[in-house]
Amino acid sequence: MDPHMTEWLNLVIRWVHMIVGIAWIGASFYFVWLENNLNRVNPKTGLSGDLWAIHGGGIYHLEKYTLAPPQMPENLHWFKWEAYFTWITGVCLLAVVYYLNAEIYLIAPGSGISAEAAIGIGIASLIAGWFIYDLLCDSPLGKAPLLLGVVLFAALVAAAYGLSQVFSGRGAYIHVGAIIGTIMVGNVFRVIMPAQRNLVKAIEENREPDPSLPAKGLLRSRHNNYLTLPVLFIMISNHFPSTYGSEYNWLILAGLAIFSILVRHYFNTRHGSQKFAWTIPIAALGMMTLAFVTSPYATSRSTASPATQANTTNVSIAPDDLVAQVESVHSEKATNTGVAFEAVNAVIKERCVVCHSATPTHAAFQTAPGGVVLDTPQEIKINAPRIVAQTVTTKVMPLGNLTQMTDDERVLIGDWVKQGASID
Repeated sequence: MDPHMTEWLNLVIRWVHMIVGIAWIGASFYFVWLENNLNRVNPKTGLSGDLWAIHGGGIYHLEKYTLAPPQMPENLHWFKWEAYFTWITGVCLLAVVYYLNAEIYLIAPGSGISAEAAIGIGIASLIAGWFIYDLLCDSPLGKAPLLLGVVLFAALVAAAYGLSQVFSGRGAYIHVGAIIGTIMVGNVFRVIMPAQRNLVKAIEENREPDPSLPAKGLLRSRHNNYLTLPVLFIMISNHFPSTYGSEYNWLILAGLAIFSILVRHYFNTRHGSQKFAWTIPIAALGMMTLAFVTSPYATSRSTASPATQANTTNVSIAPDDLVAQVESVHSEKATNTGVAFEAVNAVIKERCVVCHSATPTHAAFQTAPGGVVLDTPQEIKINAPRIVAQTVTTKVMPLGNLTQMTDDERVLIGDWVKQGASID
């Protein structure tokens, strides 16, 4: 597809995805807040509680029935389309960004799998994720919510680990997010909405509603509530290569999910007491710990997992003239105090400028990704810290290692920046 059309298609779908996603998450957060703040002291007959609120220049009085009113109102608002369109646009965005450009964004360098196989694995993971989750919820574990939550979390961590073995860090993260999103919308479509329809139908038919269905829907709604913050992080994770680009990206994702769940739990319970206030400093401390352990100063650049080494070594397709140029410039012009810029520039011209240029030559890009242009020595120097973060520390660039940057070339760039990033 033409890169200009791809970019605008990406923009439109992403924008709509954000709009409907905000509507879904906002409604979810509001109703959790509403449920937690109902006044349950001496409620009126048939009510479980009520709430007075002021907003936007008006005063509101909301009442919640224990099960349902004696007679259904003429107009009843249903909250469902926000969830459905969030998932639909999310899947469309997954296809446009990751499936139309599988070699760039989805497949792990050196994995050897085809684009078709990678896409098949991605789609299968969404389907399997929902059915495994649904079976676990309907199993005896459903009667032990805390144990069920632990098992579900372990299953998602296992999925993150497995996907990280075949997908790029970004691809693995986004598919874990898509699995969670599929679970959440599946809860709405397959459990919550049917329970609500059954409740309304029972009232219309003047019979006693089945209380087990709303209870089941409440459990799934609670899961959706706690899964929201991990999904929100995954939605923005592609901006933070120190997370998905790490050797232990699946473990970092698990840690961030735990911290976000702790924060969510505090906000879910703070109306009753402050006994879970400790979760906030624990989450903050955990974030600082992750920032430290993922820092390039905390680990050696020469240390890499076997998978990472396999992705970046012994697969160079660099032309002989580039290898000769780098070796010649480095040996003749590098001194005991620094790395020659000409050697670094030769690597960047061959490996990076195909995309990061005012006029990219790669067919997938009409403009430089992220607006990062590396055509001139001055532009390379200005972006030196970013270059190190992306190519040396996390090795997430070049995307999919399409231009086959080698470990030696990464070390060369790292040494140049470490020694001052001089372009003289």
